[in-house]
Amino acid sequence: MKTFSAILILAFASLFSSGSAGMAFPGEKGKTAAEIISMIIAKTGANEIPGTVDVIKEGNPQTVVTGIVTTMFATMDVLKKAVASNCNLVIVHEPLYYNHLDNTEQFRDDPVFLEKKKYINDHNLVIWRFHDYIHLMKPDGIESGMVKKLGWEKYEVNGSLNNFLVPETTLRGLLAYLKGIFPKNAFYVIGDPEMKVSKVRLLCGAPGSMAHIHALEQSGTEVALAGEAQQWETYEYVRDAVAQGKKKAVVFLGHIASEEAGMDFCATWLKGFVSGISVSYIESGPSFWSY
Repeated sequence: MKTFSAILILAFASLFSSGSAGMAFPGEKGKTAAEIISMIIAKTGANEIPGTVDVIKEGNPQTVVTGIVTTMFATMDVLKKAVASNCNLVIVHEPLYYNHLDNTEQFRDDPVFLEKKKYINDHNLVIWRFHDYIHLMKPDGIESGMVKKLGWEKYEVNGSLNNFLVPETTLRGLLAYLKGIFPKNAFYVIGDPEMKVSKVRLLCGAPGSMAHIHALEQSGTEVALAGEAQQWETYEYVRDAVAQGKKKAVVFLGHIASEEAGMDFCATWLKGFVSGISVSYIESGPSFWSY
């Protein structure tokens, strides 16, 4: 006759066996998109953001999640890859429908918009934007991913994720290094290619030209590694600075290249607390090619 202790041991062994582990510990399996999203926001540790753009852009919040994909933009290619991998919650960093607030009134009769919306709805996808909250993580989730991609963790100045003292090189040498990391991207550059540089400031996305200019005003910044800006703003400021003999330069990576690694980081971060359903990152890549 088995003792009570022996029975307990057999019970626990059964729970942890490969055949029943998924049933015993389902994790997030069976949860809705709304439930998963609420959990993600809570995990960021950020306070509630009034008027945030981090809302479901398309799909039913009560959809049971079969898998999660993180990406920069929910392009048609990304959506098709998500469907092929049986993932129905697509977490994006940027807008779905071609403007910041995803206002679709102006696209009511547009064939591109209509086809994309139909594809999403036909495949029961849920598209959620994760922009404001990931930037409020400590440290910033997007910057964390970018620093890792750049390989600059050991060059951080006072633990900052956007201020670096890299080994001295020329601007041309820095560009060669960046091209190795972003081989699909063309960069817009202003500055003397032979200028010696080591003090670099990372300015992801589109923080505005004044953010670029304020960073370059500081003596601790020689190169602004930026996402994008209006060409009549930061571009012209730096062009004048260079013409005046100031040791300044700017390298525009493009908006996607300057932030996309953050959504790769996001997938890794999600895997730390989301279990029972698959989580993967899909690169959306550059929006255009250069001739």
